[in-house]
Amino acid sequence: MCNMTFEETSGENSSERMESVAKALEEVLSSALPQGCITVGVYEAAKSLNADPDNVVLCLLASDDEEDVALQIHFTLIQAFCCENDINILRVSNMRRLAEIVGGVKPGGEPVDLHCVLVTNPQSSLWKDPALSKVNRFCRDSRCMDQWVPVINLPDR
Repeated sequence: MCNMTFEETSGENSSERMESVAKALEEVLSSALPQGCITVGVYEAAKSLNADPDNVVLCLLASDDEEDVALQIHFTLIQAFCCENDINILRVSNMRRLAEIVGGVKPGGEPVDLHCVLVTNPQSSLWKDPALSKVNRFCRDSRCMDQWVPVINLPDR
């Protein structure tokens, strides 16, 4: 069900709403990280999605290079799987900011693959997290406007 007002669909509140959703996304990631509810990497995400898709509450796809055909094929497959399993998906621009939030370096200095980030449901109260509710509502509203994978720009801090 789509409950968007005309103001929400018009351009006036659009940038404010995007900023609000980007901030909510940062809150979701920041709260999920210490709980161990973040899976990073295309292959790790695929394994997690295959093992327990019901536990995934959000899928983020990030890329600064739209020309990488292999990565785009992975994204297409992950998007299809997420749509099939009712998992909300967001495209995230600004991978540098995403790396700052979730930690972009493994212990040893090796960079982490942040092209796909999953947020999973802990046994605690993340489902009731207002920030997650805001992000999920944004995804649902975007689908109502036929934007199946909305793009969020994480602003620099």
